[in-house]
Amino acid sequence: MTSSQETLYIGHSTKTNDAPSPPQDARVNPLLRRIHGWSWQAFPIGMGTGAVFVCLSDVEQTPGHPLTIIGTVFFYLNLFLFCLNLSTLLLQLILYPKHARELITDTSRDIFVPLMVSTNAYSYSGNDLSPYQVLSFATIVIGLVIYGVPSGPITPTTICCLFWVYVALSLVICLPVLMIWYNEPHDLNKCSPAWAFLMLTGVVAYNVLKKMDPSDPRALGMLLAGYIFQGLSNLRVPFALESPDPSPPGLGFFMTLFYICIYILRIMMTGFMDGAQASGAFVACGPPGFTAIALINLADHAREILPAQNILFPDSGEVWYAASVVCALFLFGLAVFFFVFGALPYWFKFDKHLNEILACWALTFPNVGWILTLRKIGDIFHLRAFAVWHTVMVIYMCTTWTILFGFTAIAFCKGKIFNASAQDVARDSEEGIVHIHYTEKSSSLKNQHVDVSISTVDAPEDSSMRDSSRMV
Repeated sequence: MTSSQETLYIGHSTKTNDAPSPPQDARVNPLLRRIHGWSWQAFPIGMGTGAVFVCLSDVEQTPGHPLTIIGTVFFYLNLFLFCLNLSTLLLQLILYPKHARELITDTSRDIFVPLMVSTNAYSYSGNDLSPYQVLSFATIVIGLVIYGVPSGPITPTTICCLFWVYVALSLVICLPVLMIWYNEPHDLNKCSPAWAFLMLTGVVAYNVLKKMDPSDPRALGMLLAGYIFQGLSNLRVPFALESPDPSPPGLGFFMTLFYICIYILRIMMTGFMDGAQASGAFVACGPPGFTAIALINLADHAREILPAQNILFPDSGEVWYAASVVCALFLFGLAVFFFVFGALPYWFKFDKHLNEILACWALTFPNVGWILTLRKIGDIFHLRAFAVWHTVMVIYMCTTWTILFGFTAIAFCKGKIFNASAQDVARDSEEGIVHIHYTEKSSSLKNQHVDVSISTVDAPEDSSMRDSSRMV
């Protein structure tokens, strides 16, 4: 029976005269590698999941219908993914604060932060943060309206409060990120539609208004906020950028339109986007698509709210509605064009590697807006063809989600995504270098007795060291 000693390093690799840096073959607890490697890029998965239940909820159905049950399952799955992402990133902040701060303050990594609250951002190589949490929170609010309020646990007052919380979080999270991003110049040759993804205030507003009394003064406030922020507020959302430049927060549909113009200019100079950026082409569908559905549905509520509160003149709601439908038709056509424009060259341009799977989630949520608009146009003009088209696109959305979720799970299990190297964990750990010495009783790794002693070494600038013993 042979014996040997081996040292396992967990912690940062600051070099001092007394402590060696972690070796290249340092082994780290797999859970720590997952926590360190987690990023804001995880939020697009929840966004894609939200896209499914939002599309399913728009299909004509009755309470207890199988589609309602499936949509409810997807809603709770989205809620679980949102909580999982936030809790894991919180652990990352606690265990690796320096690394967590870098994800937020580094302009090459902070593009996914706002996604938590109000926008959609999809992953791209080497950059981690974006406005995804904002948009992820938006899908949760929408899901609560669809599946929570009818069943009773969530009241209209609660939903109204969540709407304003959503607006506040969108501004508080995204404006600082915007300031960080615009503090440096960026190469327009690398511009992507991911630079311009819409804040979903209008979409959230019309869903909340479904549960509000038209004569309620709060309803008018939400109606106006929905229009103003849908046109004014667009938060930066990167979807699939290989560029070191993350996407900047825009300021609403008109700002996203300016970014899309730059995108058209860029592909005139460089040709279609390829690699991880190829998926970002679908993000161009988002601003016109979501704005189209928001205009129609907000105007539909305006038909009841304006007369009920004696705003303008008696028929102001109808005028408002007619004008919104015309504008929505223009935007719907633009969204469909960008979908086709991104889909035709997609297979030949995107990277077919598992480590790029997160970028492919841009195939889901950006298309929800114009897919929902299909159903509304069919209902308004009594066009059966649009209803059939809408059903086909809902099937497309569910099929795409199934494929992407399967490949994402495979990539996760194989360590292609959300998995940091042992050296990165060692470098960024605030706890120092952890030495684990063990005696191997047998040459077989499956039959060994391990005596563990851990010494934690902090490596400040004066190169002083302190040891402490722990039990593992």
